[in-house]
Amino acid sequence: MNEKNLYLLSVLVLVSTVSYLLRALPFLLFGTGKKPAPVIGYIGRVLTPAVIAMLTVYCFAGYVKSGCLGTSLHGLAEMVAAAVTVALHLWRRNPLLSIACGTAVYMLLVR
Repeated sequence: MNEKNLYLLSVLVLVSTVSYLLRALPFLLFGTGKKPAPVIGYIGRVLTPAVIAMLTVYCFAGYVKSGCLGTSLHGLAEMVAAAVTVALHLWRRNPLLSIACGTAVYMLLVR
């Protein structure tokens, strides 16, 4: 095994180990029947919507900053796909369905 392959293998093992330990950490900390602190429950409830909101703002911030919003059809596919995603989620309350359909609409519109 040459030096480059050994380096890549060591990086792969390190990344895999860290990923496994990070995923196992909550079970190691709270798996013994102890009730987690209230702040952990709060973070569990609000973190996912906060991350999705942050990603949404990040995705659409470029259109607002560049002044493209409303001046042409630039960004129309993104806006339509986002509207479909929101409408489906409000109607069915199924994140998987909402995201999958919104992604499909976007892919069809940009083709």
